[in-house]
Order: sequence, then structure tokens, then C-alpha cells
Amino acid sequence: MSGPRADGRRLDLIPLPAAAAAALPAGRAEAARIIGAILPHAWPLPDLLGVLPMQAAATPDQERFGIWLIVERETNTVVGDIGFHGPPVGSRVEMGFSVIPDRRRRGYAAEAAKAIVEWAIGQPGIRQIVARSDPDNEGSARTLAAAGFARVGEREGLIEWRFARS
Repeated sequence: MSGPRADGRRLDLIPLPAAAAAALPAGRAEAARIIGAILPHAWPLPDLLGVLPMQAAATPDQERFGIWLIVERETNTVVGDIGFHGPPVGSRVEMGFSVIPDRRRRGYAAEAAKAIVEWAIGQPGIRQIVARSDPDNEGSARTLAAAGFARVGEREGLIEWRFARS
């Protein structure tokens, strides 16, 4: 698959093609064919389902500021997703991520976060990446800290994090 990508040590990150997003969740075989990777039954997680229509409507240029797939290179399996809540606003983008339950606690989220932060900060005009996490989600807090984010406060019951290019 051509286009933007970010590579970790064990993972490949690729924007979810609009056609694959349109095929999900019902057309899993078609989505897997478009993506070129195995889709486990655990993916997509429920929190991603509401965002799929937006990704399905994305132009190729918009795809890169939406959902990215986290693909385990060794098995060519989608193990989660990471990405942005839309295009940059000013010089900042907001990031979110999730990993399927049977691939958690392997450092995949931190590896993916570091790779996508490196990609995003390399894009023209982007100087800051923000994220939010649930106060009781220690895994997300560890992931964001490992990827170089600093906790900057709380808003609406969520912890706010920021990564800024120096």
C-alpha cells in the first residue's frame, strides 16, 4: 500500500483507506482485502465504530489525519488503531489509540504512539500533539508518558497531555 506510513520496531502504521472504512464493520473480508492484513474479530473495538463513517468519507489527503491501523509485522495482523481526531487546528492535532485485548501489555501502544508522533511532528505546520486519557486508565498514561507527552491538566473529567516540538 502506498501513501504515508510510520514504522515501529515490530509494527507498521498505515492510514485506514476510506474504502476499507466503508466496508466495515459488516464487510470484514472486503476490508481485509483492501488493507492487505488479517482483521481479528476483536478489531475494531466499539469506540471506533462511530468514527468509521467519517474515515469512509475521507479524501486520500484527509485519511492521514484520521484512523491509522497498527499492524503487527510478524503476523500481518491489525492489532489496534491510532490516529487523529481530524486535521490540524492551527499547529496542533489530537491523537487517540487503542489495542485489542490479547495484544495489550506488549508495548505496542507506546511503540505506535512514538512512531505516529514522529510522523506528525514531521508534517508541515504541526508543532503540537494533544491527547486525553481517563484518570483510571494507567496503561494510557504510561503509553503517553513513554511517547514523550507531558501531563498538562484535567478537563471534563479527563487528563490532558501534550507533546510539543522543541
